[in-house]
Amino acid sequence: MIIGIPSTGKALSSSFAQNFGRCPFFIIYDTDTQEIKMSYANDAQSAAGGAGIQASQSLINNKVEVVIVPQVGPNAWNVLKGANVRIFSGIRGSVQDNIIAFETGELTETSHADSSGRGRGGRGQGRGRF
Repeated sequence: MIIGIPSTGKALSSSFAQNFGRCPFFIIYDTDTQEIKMSYANDAQSAAGGAGIQASQSLINNKVEVVIVPQVGPNAWNVLKGANVRIFSGIRGSVQDNIIAFETGELTETSHADSSGRGRGGRGQGRGRF
């Protein structure tokens, strides 16, 4: 099975990134061979908007079947689900910690998109008034 994981670096020992669309790197891991298939910089990291959608499409283009994420917004959710990619909630720790947790059945498959607004949103352009 091919898994896509947001990461702070290119190694299994790298930390699991806490932001899906704007993570620094993605690691593509093959559970059959137990090896990193590839790791690459996330081009969507500095996107003005739509980072989650761009990140999702990048993973789909790399043939992932599963993504492990900290959370995923509704637009990215729709892109991933539209390509039949399964989405699991990750845990804090390393990429390797998340792979082990996935393989041992400790991660939960998500049933909906996160709508907590934890993304970068307006990038501080608002005035903080309601």
